[in-house]
Amino acid sequence: MGLCWMFLMMMMIWVMKETDGRFVVEKSSISVISPDSLRSKHDAAIGNFGLPDYGGSMVGTVVYPRKPLSPFGCSRFDGDKPFKSTGSRPTILLLDRGECYFALKAWNAQQAGAAALIVVDAIDEPLITMDSPEASTTADDFIEKLTIPSALIQLSFGQSIKDALQKGDQEVLLKLDWSESVPHPDHRVEYELWTNSNDECGARCDEQMNFIKNFKGHAQILERGGYTMFTPHYITWYCPKPFVLSDQCKSQCINHGRYCAPDPEQDFGEGYSGKQVVLENLRQLCVHRVANETNRSWVWWDYVTDFHIRCSMKKQRYSIECAEDVIKSLGLPSEKIQKCMGDPDADVENEVLKVEQDSQVGRGSRGDVTILPTLVVNNVQYRGKLERTAVLRAVCSGFKETTDPPICLSGDLETNECLERNGGCWIDSENGISACKDTFRGRVCECPSVNGVQYQGDGYSFCKPVGPGRCTVDNGGCWSDIRDGKKFSACSVNNMTGCSCPQGFLGDGRTCKDIDECKAGLACQCDGCTCKNTYGGYDCKCKGDKLYIADQDTCIERKVSKYAWFISLLVLGVVASAGLAGYIFYRYRLRAYMDSEIMSIMSQYMPLDNQHQSQVVTHENEPLRQTSTV
Repeated sequence: MGLCWMFLMMMMIWVMKETDGRFVVEKSSISVISPDSLRSKHDAAIGNFGLPDYGGSMVGTVVYPRKPLSPFGCSRFDGDKPFKSTGSRPTILLLDRGECYFALKAWNAQQAGAAALIVVDAIDEPLITMDSPEASTTADDFIEKLTIPSALIQLSFGQSIKDALQKGDQEVLLKLDWSESVPHPDHRVEYELWTNSNDECGARCDEQMNFIKNFKGHAQILERGGYTMFTPHYITWYCPKPFVLSDQCKSQCINHGRYCAPDPEQDFGEGYSGKQVVLENLRQLCVHRVANETNRSWVWWDYVTDFHIRCSMKKQRYSIECAEDVIKSLGLPSEKIQKCMGDPDADVENEVLKVEQDSQVGRGSRGDVTILPTLVVNNVQYRGKLERTAVLRAVCSGFKETTDPPICLSGDLETNECLERNGGCWIDSENGISACKDTFRGRVCECPSVNGVQYQGDGYSFCKPVGPGRCTVDNGGCWSDIRDGKKFSACSVNNMTGCSCPQGFLGDGRTCKDIDECKAGLACQCDGCTCKNTYGGYDCKCKGDKLYIADQDTCIERKVSKYAWFISLLVLGVVASAGLAGYIFYRYRLRAYMDSEIMSIMSQYMPLDNQHQSQVVTHENEPLRQTSTV
């Protein structure tokens, strides 16, 4: 056992020397709401235990333990939940750093009724991440039961809160905000899980396997719907060159010491070896790669879950044969997976595992991956307990506002703010149209599109229909009326916006009044005509049996004499003759003139010789054409 630990420590130290480690502190924000003299906004380091409310926020009253209570919170507080809020706001407990584990402080705060914990740093330094302790009998009793969020703040900020509380003249209100802790640039979230196939590493292994089993349903819904892109990763180490040929390296590594994993039982002489773990990790990576080639990337969740159930180390079934049975049951191509894995005994780089080692190094906003399990959402490391609902919150907080998939808008994850006073947004109660759109982070006021009709406005105080379909909704807000079964409307589908009274009416389009064309002298002014106003028009009658022509505002005889017919036919004949003469002139005289001009021009550029002649031939009633004698 001692030799195993010594070898592992040497391997880790060598790796740390070979790489420049970079750890990124993931942050939330804390705003002081009152007193006014302290109004400000500060960064806080998210604790790596409990359940941070990713995408959400909390406003609470700060409480700092007074003597004889300890400000460190390292022992259980007396009484039955002494810090449980009795008002409308939850209690945020403020404790000092030191004397015990951060996670123990959080556990005691939770047991005392606090809704959240803030720890004040003991020294003036940049923010650090509060991590949970290594596996131990004491810690394992409460780590999994921690549900309240925790954060570390800097000494100066913490001292200003204590000073305000010391005065005692007013309460200190803080807003803990995780809404911007995960970037949310677009409609797709990219997340990755760094895990391990070893299930004999204590509480950490149990946590990650329970998470995979419980989160599988959510993950597959998101992946199948195209909402997310998930990538599994596996940490590997490498064996220092001086030890490559040692028995320890050979039993823990593949590809001549390039890719290694710790011995599951931490004993080189018994049980499973690190080499077996590396090979299974590689197999699981290749399962994802091969499944992804056929757009079935979500099958990875099925394989890992089934492998854990059927091929567990605890059941002494962790083997290649068991893995092959799982692959076969899921209909995956075993040959392709084997080809992807390559030769573990070859003294060459393994393409798949080389990518994994390179990916362990932090890039951009993500720090190095050094512990298992590690979840990364939109290139930011998740902090807190690896629990199904908490992780789903973190993933959902990575979607751009209004692009949240339905699974993120369930009542278990968020409150529909549109249900209370319509979220303060515009609403057309009569037609049931609202500008309030529920999102994972809260709500947005955005004019909607309903049944092909687009609304425009600020979303808060007004929205109005625009475009061709606007007239179908409350007549586009324009005037309309129906008389004797005929509809009159000031909304025109030819206009994108605005209202205009139809012909026969006068007004601004919101209100329209009938025009009395007869009284206004706008029509039916012909000699002997009788005018009668109608709704939206007029009726004009001529004297006798004459016919009224509205365009000319005149009357004509209904019966035409034989002489009039003769004159009409004569006029038509003259017009037809003129057209025919024009056509003949164009066809013969003008066309002949044009042909002669063309021949004259062409003769200047195309001289004839004895051997090659080009003749321009024109025939009557035929178009111009070119022939060749060659």
